[in-house]
Amino acid sequence: MDIEELQTFVEVADAGGISSAALRLGVSKSIVSRRLFRLEAELGVQLLARSTRGAALTEAGATFRDHAARVCAEIDVAREAILPAGDLRGRLRVAAPFSLGPTHFAPMLAEMARRHPRLRIQTCYSDRFVDLIAEGYDCAIRVGYLQDSNLIARRIGAVHGKLVASPNYVKAHGSPETPEELLAHQALMQGTEAWQLTDGGKIITVRPQGASRPTTARPWSPPLSQDSGSPTCPIGSPMTTWPPGHWCRS
Repeated sequence: MDIEELQTFVEVADAGGISSAALRLGVSKSIVSRRLFRLEAELGVQLLARSTRGAALTEAGATFRDHAARVCAEIDVAREAILPAGDLRGRLRVAAPFSLGPTHFAPMLAEMARRHPRLRIQTCYSDRFVDLIAEGYDCAIRVGYLQDSNLIARRIGAVHGKLVASPNYVKAHGSPETPEELLAHQALMQGTEAWQLTDGGKIITVRPQGASRPTTARPWSPPLSQDSGSPTCPIGSPMTTWPPGHWCRS
């Protein structure tokens, strides 16, 4: 029995479809299908019920999946035992926000790749929500509050944002002194409908009116030197501390 066929079956079972498994494995869908066909032919049972919506485990497939996963895990342990200590290998697919990835995480990933030449790192920098399972990613860096899911999350740091405006904008429109006054101002948004501000332990949610929403975020260099410059939250919509007395920076 081929170990690649077992690994492919486990990936398809966990991903819920051939397309997602192919992305994770870095092979074509036709290769995944052939491996599954050979495995089912060798076992003489149908492991997956295929449809246009994906692939679901049969009763036999659900039982076999657990055994196959244990075999694959044991093979991985055996490989690690004979490799030099700390030597990572294989492919790692990482998704990160475009506003942070190239500037903050790319240098660390480059150093990781240098230390582990047998590790192939693939990155996706995008401020859209990346579905790790459906799109075949191993991990993601995310900013903000996470919805409940069966994924494992670890907090790696805090993001403190500031609301800023150009001198020309403040001169033309004035400087808001309270969160409520933001509603009368133009705003630049990054993929969010609201700002969350904190006043001590109190969280204030503000939904600016007449907002301009760029579809793609970049490392923050907004055009605030023009008259149209406006208060903006530099990284999406992080929890922002409300400074006493004033908040507008030039």
